[in-house]
Amino acid sequence: QVQLVESGGGSVQSGGSLRLSCAASGYTYSYYYMAWFRQAPGKEREGVATIDSAGTTSYADSVKGRFTLSQDNAKNTLYLQMNSLKPEDTAMYYCALARASYITIYYRLRAEQYNYWGQGTQVTVSS
Repeated sequence: QVQLVESGGGSVQSGGSLRLSCAASGYTYSYYYMAWFRQAPGKEREGVATIDSAGTTSYADSVKGRFTLSQDNAKNTLYLQMNSLKPEDTAMYYCALARASYITIYYRLRAEQYNYWGQGTQVTVSS
């Protein structure tokens, strides 16, 4: 059974930094995509960044240059380093996983592409 557990959320002031972690367990895929999504109240879930099993990353335009994905394969953990945070980054952040064969690359930042989700971690950025 695949489990994804996020941590690292919190409250920071504008311009601050946070690092989110997603500990994954129970999957045996050699080829996969993992991603971070976020959802603010009253808004749709938005793709933030994704990484594949080869380490190739892609980012939403709204976070390029500020957020960085990395993964520690030994620990089965995905990280999202978030710098220069803005109030509009405030949201619940979710980790997601899918087998690579399920992903249409062009749509890899769309929530419907992923079938495993964590419970989320809240990020609040104050001005």
